[in-house]
Amino acid sequence: MSDSATTNPILRHLTPSGTTTESAGQSTPLELGSLAGKTLLLVLRIEETLEQESLHISVWGSADGQNWGTQALFWFPQKFYSGVTPAALDLRLRPELNFLQARWEANRWGRGVPRPYFKFAVEIQEAGN
Repeated sequence: MSDSATTNPILRHLTPSGTTTESAGQSTPLELGSLAGKTLLLVLRIEETLEQESLHISVWGSADGQNWGTQALFWFPQKFYSGVTPAALDLRLRPELNFLQARWEANRWGRGVPRPYFKFAVEIQEAGN
């Protein structure tokens, strides 16, 4: 099979593999480029976690990389364990958006280590047809 017969989607990261957090945070803005105005596949990969804690990740959009508005485009369900969570984000009705940013909140309760700990990544690529 020739290389021209297959296409590999371009994989980008809102947060790179191995990102660790013990508190709330946000990623560096990612310029969408050729992904602007398309339907995207978002994949949250939680690689490591402790028990009795939660991670809640949102995805925000911006036209200029500075003004992110007051409402997230998408929230992943709150996560408590390691695993992979895919989701679709349709930007066809938001062609003005040129940047995406991930933001997260981490929470811990119970006994043991007082701070939450997560190692995770948020990937994006164009969704298949």
